Amino acid sequence: MIVQTGSVTMSRQRAGLWLGLILCGLMLAVAQWTLAQATVERQVLVLSVDGAIGPATVDYLVRGIADAEETGAALVVVRLDTPGGLMSSTRSLIKTMLASEVPVVTWVTPAGARAASAGTYILYGSHIAAMSPATHLGSATPVQMGGSLTASQTTENFGNESSAPTPRAEDSTAMERKVLEDAVSYIRSLAERHGRNADWAEQAVREAVNLSAAEALELGVIDVVADDLDDLLSRIHGRDVVMASGPVTLDTAGLTAVRQQPDWRTRLLTVITDPNIAYFLMIIGFYGIIFELANPGAMYPGVIGAICLVLALFAFQVLSVNYAGLALILLGLAFIVGEAFMPSFGMLGVGGIVAFVLGSVILMDGSHRQISLPAIGGTATVAGGFMLWTVTRFMGLRRKPPATGTERMVGEPCQALSDFQPDGNVYRGYVQLAGERWHAISHEAILAEQQLRVQSRRGLTVTVRPDPTGAGRKEVL
Repeated sequence: MIVQTGSVTMSRQRAGLWLGLILCGLMLAVAQWTLAQATVERQVLVLSVDGAIGPATVDYLVRGIADAEETGAALVVVRLDTPGGLMSSTRSLIKTMLASEVPVVTWVTPAGARAASAGTYILYGSHIAAMSPATHLGSATPVQMGGSLTASQTTENFGNESSAPTPRAEDSTAMERKVLEDAVSYIRSLAERHGRNADWAEQAVREAVNLSAAEALELGVIDVVADDLDDLLSRIHGRDVVMASGPVTLDTAGLTAVRQQPDWRTRLLTVITDPNIAYFLMIIGFYGIIFELANPGAMYPGVIGAICLVLALFAFQVLSVNYAGLALILLGLAFIVGEAFMPSFGMLGVGGIVAFVLGSVILMDGSHRQISLPAIGGTATVAGGFMLWTVTRFMGLRRKPPATGTERMVGEPCQALSDFQPDGNVYRGYVQLAGERWHAISHEAILAEQQLRVQSRRGLTVTVRPDPTGAGRKEVL
């Protein structure tokens, strides 16, 4: 009995020991998770934008804001330096900012940076608008290709400061006024939401004016001017911002900066969504597919062409593309290729080049970065040279004598292999023609090894005659 009681006591002690270890482990895990959460909540995520606002930039910023919401970051700071960008991309980014659960600070930095055109709208749409000394903003007038709008071009765009200002009201078209008033209403609504200077915002859209950082702070266009990130965080501490869920007071004391630079995905999107790159990808893809169809089994043209064409179509999906221009480009390329297969004395080729150039010019409807005219001219020149080479090649081939068939054999030299035997009114025998033994007939007597010329062919029999220039007996190889 005593031994059994001791065993039970030891078992209970071991169970208690294991239970205590498990509880301690759970407590340590909970403490570590709580500490980690506290650390994440005290972070500020810093994103950087340097260049035009486009689909790749928006993808990078939207994913960054989503990461901040998921990890519980206290703040998102966007370091901004941009000459402008696409209106569609800018509106998409501002929608994400306004709906964000994490306050977004747009900070124009470093010294010498700018928030022109689309950048001004992004500043007005941010919960906090900040600038570094020696920076500027403004020139928020929406522009189009060539600095004007037509009835067929309804996708507005933000150009840079070099863009021509909007024409006066009396000189403007109805479409220009419609787009301008829409932009004014949009930026005023952003200014009123965050309590900023709406009158200057309207002036920036209508007259394309600019402000330095100090002037913007004085006029109430921005909230703070900060030299560095620590200065920025200290100046916005305790400020009230308007979030989607209501007013929030910022607590930026002791935040740890976590910088998230653009990854390979963003860099790849930036490259392929460049209008010039997308343009060349489409041309390479088109010709790759054509060459693969013309030479089945070549593999390389088909694989490269398919990849380039898919990348080009993706780029055109996210860019502001005029589909009439895209159709003209494809039609022009088809005509140029058709000239190579169905020579039309230049009609298809000339029409293809005209359609190709016109489509290239109007392809990027409302895009911030147009396809460069030298690229269009160079591509059209190469296509025209290819067409000219094809036409001259076919003309030269028509003038050359046939290389195969019955026509090619007429006039060819041959040699009698034996004396021809009379057969009625003709003589029959065998000749060596192009290294082969042929049955031959002649209207004259033929001797062995006599040099002959082919007059005609019928089936497997050739009609020959003596060669006046080769009367001697010599072997024809």
